[in-house]
Amino acid sequence: MLIQALCQYYDALARKGKILKDGYSEIGVSYLVALTPEGGIESIRDWREKKTIPGKGGKQREVLAPRRIILPKRSEKPGIDGNIIEHRPLYLFGLNQDGQIFTPEDKTNKARKSHEDFAKKNLAFLAEIDSPVVNAFRNFVLTWQPEHETQNPQLVNLGKDYAKSGYAFCLAGRPDLLLHEDLQLLKKWDGQYASAEVDSDVYGQCAILGSEQPIARIHGKIKGLPNPGTGGNVLVGFNSDAECSYGAVQSYNSNISQTAMQKYTAALNYLLHSAQNHHVIGDTAILHWAATDHELCNDLYTACMFDQNVMDAQDTQRYLNSVLAAAGRAEVSDELLAGAEQIDPQVDFYIVGMKTNSSRIAVEFCYRCRFGKLMENLAAHQRDIQIRPGGRRIPVWAIARELIPPKSKEKANDALMAKMMGSMINGYHYPSFLLATLVRRVKTDSDEENNAYIKMNDVRVGVIKGCINRALRLNGRKETITMALNLQNTDPAYLCGRLFAVLEGIQLKAANYSLNRTIRDAYFASACARPATVFPKIMKLTQYHLSKFDNPRYAQREIQSIIDGLESNFPATLSLAQQGTFIIGYYQQKNDQDEKIKQYQEEKSNDNSESL
Repeated sequence: MLIQALCQYYDALARKGKILKDGYSEIGVSYLVALTPEGGIESIRDWREKKTIPGKGGKQREVLAPRRIILPKRSEKPGIDGNIIEHRPLYLFGLNQDGQIFTPEDKTNKARKSHEDFAKKNLAFLAEIDSPVVNAFRNFVLTWQPEHETQNPQLVNLGKDYAKSGYAFCLAGRPDLLLHEDLQLLKKWDGQYASAEVDSDVYGQCAILGSEQPIARIHGKIKGLPNPGTGGNVLVGFNSDAECSYGAVQSYNSNISQTAMQKYTAALNYLLHSAQNHHVIGDTAILHWAATDHELCNDLYTACMFDQNVMDAQDTQRYLNSVLAAAGRAEVSDELLAGAEQIDPQVDFYIVGMKTNSSRIAVEFCYRCRFGKLMENLAAHQRDIQIRPGGRRIPVWAIARELIPPKSKEKANDALMAKMMGSMINGYHYPSFLLATLVRRVKTDSDEENNAYIKMNDVRVGVIKGCINRALRLNGRKETITMALNLQNTDPAYLCGRLFAVLEGIQLKAANYSLNRTIRDAYFASACARPATVFPKIMKLTQYHLSKFDNPRYAQREIQSIIDGLESNFPATLSLAQQGTFIIGYYQQKNDQDEKIKQYQEEKSNDNSESL
């Protein structure tokens, strides 16, 4: 399904002129080399572009990124194999770098051989082409001698960037005359590429296109994934005899034609270099696209899933309002038609998670769904995990961040994130391990000052609420947890959580809100799991705290109303779901108390202002 979908996406991109023409590669280039007519290097200037990329916590940051340019198709063969109009420094300059020292010598003589291969191929190709920039480049190839350029100041000034950067060429004084845009050169390349023989002598029925075609022996490299292999990674590859059958070798085993291979690799590389079509969470790249390349579908999905408004702000809000307002009602398709007539809710939408595994690509998940149904499920997901009315959308990266310990360098579990994505996209049960992970984080993480990863926040508690409510709903039972504090909820776990928050509030008030450590720090985790063991102890402490009140009757009535709901019996133990309910009860009660205190302080401040 995946490769066929990518081939179809390639066709959609080609119809809109968004994909590379066959025979070319998109390459990142950091430096522009200005050549004199005689072939000397006049200057090497930084050619990178400023780009804004997502940072931690959803913030944007500016970075210098290589400029993307189109060059004749790059070689993907192992070993020494130069390209026409080379961009790699080892081939261009024939020099290894060791600190500030440049040398053409190495144990395998690779630098010298690479430069010689580049020079031979390019001089043969450039013959009979006569243009100022091509003539300058030809003279550079003819006159450059690596052993005499080990102290070249232009290369020395690049420092560590020398070996890891790509290079393009122009004529000195004419930055508009770029070698890779020379019309004569491109015309000759097109003719040579079109007449080149297909790199396959095996014909068969393509497993993707269905027609009899040359079968691809080696599949193209995919670039742009986190932790990539050298030169990229392959989606389809065979390098073990155990994987081969019927005498076939390498990728002949897959029976994918050269045409299909070129299509799907081009489409994948396009997605991985499009900021609107992929996001990275942990070590997994999440790719997404509409089968018809409908940009508005893609932008809406990005806004709902990652909370990134790539459209105009007004458009985003209008479309999202039409979708999210329909959460909980199976009307999203109609809403989309009414609010954005150009969107087809029946269009296929694909979401794929990929990560690297050595030189290969591991597909973590691959989902196909109708766009209208997808938005309906995402709207229901957002409704499920909201913990307070009018809350913001919670992006998937924010959930991933809350699954790891404070200040940890670890990343969220990829398998858990893959299952959670499936639950969001298809409307299934959230994975049970998601609830277990968040309950454990709440019970064990610390509340250190200025720590962004606190015990409880809207994201953690909201997802816990979603896990519990969705499990009840999908099992045909009534949802029990509301967004705000519910005084009518008689669930013992919920009441225990509320009671714990009330007792903590009494302790804080008795100490004039100046405590560094409360009963939450000492007893929360154990009270959450074994209320009958812990609550009698903290109830005794509360009597001591109440003795400091001038008028403790209101607090006593609040305690008694909750205990009456419990019928004076604390549960001996709480299951995982009940512990989640305890946490929600505590969080909602505490938020309600904090809101009342804030309101009281504002009213008191206003009264003082009026009296003055």
